[in-house]
Amino acid sequence: MQKNTFYSRVIAGTMTWGSWGKGFSKSSIIEVMNHCVDEGISTFDHADIYGGYTTEEDFGNAFKDSNISRENVQFISKCGIQMDADARKNHVKHYNYDTEYIIWSAEQSLKKLKTEYLDMLLLHRPSPLMQPDAIAGAITKLKDQGKIKSFGVSNFLPSQIALIETALPVEGNQVEFSLTQNEVMNDGTLDDALANKRMAMSYSPLGSYFRKDDKVSQRIKKAIKPMLEKYEATEDQLLLAWAMKHPCGILPVVGTATKSRLSAAMDATRINIEKTDWFIMLEASNGQEVA
Repeated sequence: MQKNTFYSRVIAGTMTWGSWGKGFSKSSIIEVMNHCVDEGISTFDHADIYGGYTTEEDFGNAFKDSNISRENVQFISKCGIQMDADARKNHVKHYNYDTEYIIWSAEQSLKKLKTEYLDMLLLHRPSPLMQPDAIAGAITKLKDQGKIKSFGVSNFLPSQIALIETALPVEGNQVEFSLTQNEVMNDGTLDDALANKRMAMSYSPLGSYFRKDDKVSQRIKKAIKPMLEKYEATEDQLLLAWAMKHPCGILPVVGTATKSRLSAAMDATRINIEKTDWFIMLEASNGQEVA
C-alpha cells in the first residue's frame, strides 16, 4: 500500500463549489473549508478548468480571508485541458503540455489560489502529443523553485505513466474508481499504483449508484441492505469503504459540498468491510460472480 502521512484520508473535491455547481459565496466557501478542516479533511482538489477557469480564484479569495493556516492544508491542482470558456477562448478543445505552458498554468493556479506552492500538480488527461522531456523540464523547474512539492497525473493508463517516467518520476494518479466504475482494477492502473507506491486517488467514488436507478444500482441496493445495520453505515459510506478497501490505499475525492455528507465521508474511514462482503458488493455491481 502507498503510505500516506501527508494528505487527508478523504479529499475534498472543489469542482462543484463554484459556477459549475453550488455557486458558493466567499463566506460559504470559508464555512465549508473550515468544516472540512474541523472534520480532518485537510486536502483540497482543484483543476484550472473548474468553473470555466474561475473556481480556483473563488477558492483562493476565500482562503485568503479564512483563518486557516496554509501549513495545515494541502492543495492539489491539475493543468493541461484547453476548453472554450469566457475566461479562456479556444476554438477547439485540446491538451497542452508544452514546457512553457505547464509552468505558466501552474503559476496561474498559485496566483488564483493565493498560495506560494501546490502540494501536487497533476496533468489532467493524457495527450497523444505528450513529450516526456518537455514535461520533465517544466516539472523540474517548478520543483526547483519551490512552486510545487510533488507531481502526478490524472486519468493515465500504466503505459502512459511509463512514457512520462522515461523522463521523471510520477508520484500519484487520480482516476475514476467506484463500485459501479471499477475497470481500473482490471486494466493495470491500480496494480501500477500499488506496485510503484504511487498515491492513488479516485474521483466520483460513489459512481452512478445515486445518479441512476438502473439494474446495477438495484442489485447493489439489495446486496448492501443487510450490511447497513451490520456496519452501522449509510449507503454512501459503504460505497466509499468498498473503494478504500483496495490495497493500493485509495484516497477518495468526494465531490459533495454538503457539510453533513463531508462528515459522513470521513466517518466511512472507520469501516473495514469484510472480504466476503466486499466481493458480494462487487458481484452485485458486475451482475455475475468473479471467474
